Amino acid sequence: MIKKITILIAVIIGLSFGFTVGPTLWRSLNVYNQLLANPLWNALIFGLIFTLFGFLLAPVIKHFIQRVVKIIEKQPTSNLIIGGIGLLLGVLVGYLIALPIASLNIIILSSILPLILSLSGGLIGYQVTMNRRDEILSFFSKSNQKVAKNNNETIVHSIKEDQHEQVVASSYKILDTSVIIDGRIADILKTGFLEGILIVPHFVLAELQHIADSSDSLKRTKGRRGLDILNGLQKEKAVNIQIFEGDYEDVPEVDAKLVRLAKELQGSLITNDYNLNKVSEFQNVPVLNINELANAVKPALIPGEDLRVQILKSGTERRQGVAYLDDGTMVVVEEGLDHMNEWLNVTVTSSLQTAAGRMIFAKIID
Repeated sequence: MIKKITILIAVIIGLSFGFTVGPTLWRSLNVYNQLLANPLWNALIFGLIFTLFGFLLAPVIKHFIQRVVKIIEKQPTSNLIIGGIGLLLGVLVGYLIALPIASLNIIILSSILPLILSLSGGLIGYQVTMNRRDEILSFFSKSNQKVAKNNNETIVHSIKEDQHEQVVASSYKILDTSVIIDGRIADILKTGFLEGILIVPHFVLAELQHIADSSDSLKRTKGRRGLDILNGLQKEKAVNIQIFEGDYEDVPEVDAKLVRLAKELQGSLITNDYNLNKVSEFQNVPVLNINELANAVKPALIPGEDLRVQILKSGTERRQGVAYLDDGTMVVVEEGLDHMNEWLNVTVTSSLQTAAGRMIFAKIID
């Protein structure tokens, strides 16, 4: 694409140059010819010449542009914005300083000095703003934090005022990204076991949208499913769901924002994220973990109960086979490796509760 554009520009320059300057150039070289005095013929001749130059220079220009683009892409957006503003201000100041000199009509000086002053001003402006980059960012960051803090306090106060009567009998439940994508929260809410006002922060919605726009097909599918679940919850009349429009500009991580919001609203976090669960507990923020709920409602099996399972894979120990119940509970069967993909009658010998869920140990019924 860059090569084609370069050649096109070269052709346009060649045609323009030949049409306007070509005849004069031949006369200055004492070349007198009827064809060369015709602007159209000159446009054609110089158009061909510049086209040839375009073909020769296109790879060099393409390489140069790609290098410049790579350098720019490596720069943070803040550097580009601050540097660009400094450059423009410097060029403007240099041009204004050069205006009185240009009006003097001094040969060479009036035409060259304004250009030199403008370029020098641009470089000085760029260098000064980049040297003061941290101070500039700190100034705007403090301003944004004050505005964001005021907005958040207003929104939190508004939520509490609007739902004052309901807060007496219920509390705020703040949804994080993982539990929305998981989807089981919708089924739990439909059963009526979870009461209160559901809060979906705007920064969680932004993260969901980012996941839904991902180039990875699996992430994209998860993100879109999360957005569909939220849309479905909004249509449920029995579900009281609200959007928290505020944000915490001074906090970069979404998990930290959720913990801070839960503290301000004095609510609970609903999550499946193990790390967020631990951080919230450490900061005394109540957490409702869907995985823990799922493990809690699984039926308890006691030693001596009989099951019928299908061996699907080998276990970690010698000659063990692994099967799964309908609810996903892992069943480790002694001597089950010899019965791969077979349905067996087994009896429970013991069970073990782990962080990942419940494990059942069993042996084959003779």
